Amino acid sequence: MVPSSPRATSRVVLVTGGTSGIGRATAQRLADEGAALVLVSRSPATLEQTRRECLARGARDVLTVTADVRLRAEVEAAFAAALGRFGRLDGVVHAAAVIAYGRFADLPADVFDHVVETDILGTANVARCALAAFEPEQAGALVVLGSVLGKMTAPSMSAYAAGKWAVHGLVRTLQVEARALPGIHVSLVSPGSVNTPIYQLAGSFTGRGGRPPPPVGSAEKAARVVVDALDRPRRDADVGPANVVMVLGFRLLPGLFDLLVGPLMRVLGQGREPQPAGAGNVFEPTPDLEAVHGPWRWWGGRGG
Repeated sequence: MVPSSPRATSRVVLVTGGTSGIGRATAQRLADEGAALVLVSRSPATLEQTRRECLARGARDVLTVTADVRLRAEVEAAFAAALGRFGRLDGVVHAAAVIAYGRFADLPADVFDHVVETDILGTANVARCALAAFEPEQAGALVVLGSVLGKMTAPSMSAYAAGKWAVHGLVRTLQVEARALPGIHVSLVSPGSVNTPIYQLAGSFTGRGGRPPPPVGSAEKAARVVVDALDRPRRDADVGPANVVMVLGFRLLPGLFDLLVGPLMRVLGQGREPQPAGAGNVFEPTPDLEAVHGPWRWWGGRGG
């Protein structure tokens, strides 16, 4: 159980992607603190499961809203429901994202477009509503989940990397603009490999599924950084011991990076079993696979 504080036990936080991975781990940690939660996801059945889970852990109240962050009207409706229920939002955590693996030329155009739209337009939709919700009180914290792939890239990750590079650019712009908004803060959290189901949920057009390359961290560790950023805003908090090494290699030794990243991605970033081409959860959710943890256990997959 996370030690609570008066602020933590009274705050209201909206979490997108709240039914799986880092989003769900964040909801659990906030529930442990006694916060009131608004959980947003495309999966109504998993939302209900997560709602009961958070109430059992000590959440003061939990509202669930089914919405696709890619669709502005649905995001606006989710925020309206949150404000109608609680009257205010103290924090917003945006964790919703989708992935599709495949060479750029092999990714169907509609899959590529949907990944990019979900990851960047979804972030813009949530950020716009969050800032509007914070405006009346002139107070609030927005925490956006970026990725180490918003600072570098890898083959077969074109759609996700394009979206996350755009997310990083948007968040940095919002951080500069927020300097004129006392009491309103925007933070970026950039995970590396984390043991969540996002790799199983992902679409793939490589002939194999995805997996997190080692070293693999835990969703709980990432959630701890996210919740900490609600109280102590961060320009960019990296989560993952290999992030700095990979980004430095990408920037300082681009020739060597380009030579090595393809073979390493094939060996460490893809599963060994054949997998039919498919869009995974890009267009529709896959509730049966939504959970906090994936099956990977390399170097601390559950710990942290």
